[in-house]
Amino acid sequence: MSIFINKDTRIITQGITGKTGQFHTEKCIEYANGKNCFVAGVNPKKAGEKIFDVPIFASVKEAKAQTGATVSVIYVPPAGAADAIWEACEADLDLAICITEGIPVRDMLVVRDKMKAKEAAGGKKTLLLGPNCPGLITPDEVKIGIMPGHIHRKGRIGVVSRSGTLTYEAVAQLTEIGLGQSSAVGIGGDPINGLKHIDVMKAFNDDPDTDAVIMIGEIGGPDPDEAEAAQWCKANMKKPIVGFIAGVTAPAGKRMGHAGALISGGADTADAKLAIMEECGFTVTRNPSEMAKLLKGLLK
Repeated sequence: MSIFINKDTRIITQGITGKTGQFHTEKCIEYANGKNCFVAGVNPKKAGEKIFDVPIFASVKEAKAQTGATVSVIYVPPAGAADAIWEACEADLDLAICITEGIPVRDMLVVRDKMKAKEAAGGKKTLLLGPNCPGLITPDEVKIGIMPGHIHRKGRIGVVSRSGTLTYEAVAQLTEIGLGQSSAVGIGGDPINGLKHIDVMKAFNDDPDTDAVIMIGEIGGPDPDEAEAAQWCKANMKKPIVGFIAGVTAPAGKRMGHAGALISGGADTADAKLAIMEECGFTVTRNPSEMAKLLKGLLK
């Protein structure tokens, strides 16, 4: 069992012929059942061609119709990436995963409004992961994104993180002490994004094959993402959680790496978020090197 994707998921790569799309699609095809999962690419100028034995189509709609794909991963450059997200939504996919970094915030506002309007009118809801995220992986089944496959092991611990590199750090720590992962999800650090911590925590809570979760947040953000997730977990989550917030030493008012990682000086500091997580029953740490060790101690 896993969340969002598994060994039978059929995937389209939007931007498969670009340098980044080619590199990472090839790595994903080589991982676990990737050869069977990656069934289509999209590039209007190269429709009818193949790359890595994957057929290229002119549009997402056509790729879905021909292959039965339900998920897409987007490596389209920033200027066209929001349109690529909308194309995946118009094709009624289940999930679009946008890896692209640097999409203009205004473009994301426009596409978010269009997605909401489509849903309000009774259209299918397409889940969005990202943008500016590493993607997600169900170990030994399928990986969609840019994470290093070799550090993952199949197991029963969920990982969700706003930081890509800290996702890998948590996973590597877990693997090192003999704990595998059910799924690992990077939600991305942009101010306007799709799936939030709360959405992924709900999915882990519902997954019978996830026993515990590491949840990693960051300073800043335009909404109380980590706090909202923590409060939901306090009321609903039946599984132990280790929480960490990146940016404990970050100065207020300075942007740190991610577009969303900006402390305005209030409830979005690392200390404030850690305090809320602790109040909500998380086992929190201010030291990222302790995440897996703490989690192991919570398992009965």
